[in-house]
Amino acid sequence: MHVNSSKQKDNMMKNRFKTFALAAALALTLASCGNTAGKNTADTRQEENRAKLSIEDGIYHVDFDTDSRMFHVNEACNGKATLTVKDKEGTVHLIMPSKNIVALFLGKADDAKKKDADKIKPTEEEVTYSDGLTEKVFAFDVPVPVLEKEFDLALIGTKGVWYDHKVSVSHPTMDGAYRADLTLEGGSGRASITSPADIVAKDKAYLVQIEWSSPFYDYMIVDQKKYKPVNKDGNSIFKIPVKDLHKPVKVIADTVAMSKPHEIEYTISFDHIVAK
Repeated sequence: MHVNSSKQKDNMMKNRFKTFALAAALALTLASCGNTAGKNTADTRQEENRAKLSIEDGIYHVDFDTDSRMFHVNEACNGKATLTVKDKEGTVHLIMPSKNIVALFLGKADDAKKKDADKIKPTEEEVTYSDGLTEKVFAFDVPVPVLEKEFDLALIGTKGVWYDHKVSVSHPTMDGAYRADLTLEGGSGRASITSPADIVAKDKAYLVQIEWSSPFYDYMIVDQKKYKPVNKDGNSIFKIPVKDLHKPVKVIADTVAMSKPHEIEYTISFDHIVAK
């Protein structure tokens, strides 16, 4: 009887162990499923769309093409858009012809209608046409999952209906003309520079035009190299090289407005860089 009782206890312990093991396995499975479900959100889908591009970081002119003549960039852009690549992730800046498109979505129209859809909202921008007229229109910053191939980009207009479209971003080139908003820090705060400013890119280098609010700056120093004004009359204008528009650049500007020349340290930052 004693032997049988020991066997029963052993069997009971084995059964309890099996039950515990099954419960643990089930818990792991449910946790795994829970994590998958939690990641299936608009934010995660957006992260997945942020594919790495096989292109160097920088600012590029690109062609933006769509499957519809009704969906295109502003005529002032000549079919071009601005691609910004940072850490191998690309964002294309699209300036629209008007304010008729009120949102975009990277994907299909059916997905754009979902509650958690990560819609791309517009910013307002002023464009200047060849005849000198100006107009305020919408612009969008769209993540670019791939270059030289079509991808899905849905849009919704003022009538509230989502439409599917195929678009492509292709032929990136750094060379060309750009403009950017400039921010100046340093000094006494009395001096300022013109913003937006013109930028010319050539051979992977950027030449930025800096126009001061004073005619009394007689040179600037960038990366230990001295630059003289490019003009003789009016406020001082310089053209300085900048290696990376994503990073602030430290400069020295010498002013002769006081009794003695003074070198003043400034920091210039760049934002909202678009193709001209």
